[in-house]
Amino acid sequence: MLGQIAHLLVALADNIMVGKLGAAQLAAVSLGNTLIFIALSVGIGFSFAITPLVAEADAQADYSRVKSIFHSGAVICFLNGIILCILLLLAEPVLYMLDQPEEVVVLAVPYMRVVAYSMIPLMLFQAIKQFSDGLSFTIYAMYATLGANVINVILNYLLIYGELGFPRLEVVGAGYGTLVARILMIPFLIFLLSRKEVFKQYFSDFGSFSKVVSKRLLSLGLPTALQMFFEVSLFTAAIFMCGMISTNAQAANQIALNLSALTFMVGVGLGVTATIRVGNQFGKRDFAELKRIAGSIFLLTLLIEIVFALSFLLFKDLLPWIYIQDAEVVSIASSLLIVAAIFQISDGLQVVFLGALRGLQDVWLPSLICLVSYWFFGLPVSYYMGVNGDYGSVGVWIGLLVGLSVSALLMYCRYYYLLRDRF
Repeated sequence: MLGQIAHLLVALADNIMVGKLGAAQLAAVSLGNTLIFIALSVGIGFSFAITPLVAEADAQADYSRVKSIFHSGAVICFLNGIILCILLLLAEPVLYMLDQPEEVVVLAVPYMRVVAYSMIPLMLFQAIKQFSDGLSFTIYAMYATLGANVINVILNYLLIYGELGFPRLEVVGAGYGTLVARILMIPFLIFLLSRKEVFKQYFSDFGSFSKVVSKRLLSLGLPTALQMFFEVSLFTAAIFMCGMISTNAQAANQIALNLSALTFMVGVGLGVTATIRVGNQFGKRDFAELKRIAGSIFLLTLLIEIVFALSFLLFKDLLPWIYIQDAEVVSIASSLLIVAAIFQISDGLQVVFLGALRGLQDVWLPSLICLVSYWFFGLPVSYYMGVNGDYGSVGVWIGLLVGLSVSALLMYCRYYYLLRDRF
């Protein structure tokens, strides 16, 4: 969970430190991150395919296959990072076509251009991380991402505000901080893992690339990437829709979205746990133990999400002030956090159900569930109530609530269907 949260702390630091410059700058980071988050979701989705395959092979003590999965996955993720970087650079004109405030777009384009290059090191890092996660060594990726956050905050301070003789780059400075931090994560993680005896065989050479394994990774990675894409695209659409309402609505949306994303990453961490442990038991074909473990993770997720929901309700009027000192933006963000509190449970459960299904290597039907939930339910409700209706940004977020709730219900039904007769 801490490893997943640490990923988002980079964006949190960017938002808080850029937010001190004003609403337009905060909205620019939000807009710049829209296409970046879509690319990020696709890339991470591909890398998620590594974990269940490693967990299954590890449970069967097939270490040569583990090595082949790791090396093949690293090559795929590296190439994927290059492709995503190129696509983001080519997509810059899209920001001018989204009916966003001109002052925001002008600030967002150079920020997105810098962060686009960070896709390459980040995807390679994800390959190493998902491999070590599959072997149940999750703590080292956490150390690497937390270390990167320290570097990011320091560079942000120097480059955003122009301290200690560094140039004052403002929004673009946050982009450079993110880029350097993501580059340094890779050698740091490799250093931590290579010190463990169990990992030396996997880093000794990189001649275990396999076309057969690569095809298997792609067959799992593509639908998993689509799952991430469908969900993130709904939240990305929310950013665009709030930008159509006003700059303050977009800034408030970014605050509430960033806070919700932090709690969501706890669910993602539990979802990864479900993938690893379900993948282990799936490899052993011990379905009774699989169901017991999955049920425990589901219950734990429910309890944690209830705590998050209550926290959002209790501190909705205080949390937005961390980001910005604008009373109107804070008021809007406070209203959005009420909706965010309501969907905490469905948001956490749907990602954990999805993680369990990934451990079972069931990926195509869950992709269809994501498409239906977010694009056929969530998106129309967001647009109808937020843009066409009288509810503004709150209406947009009600659509998010609907999409996440439908997804959680259908994901559980799929999990129950697959295991109802297996003991």
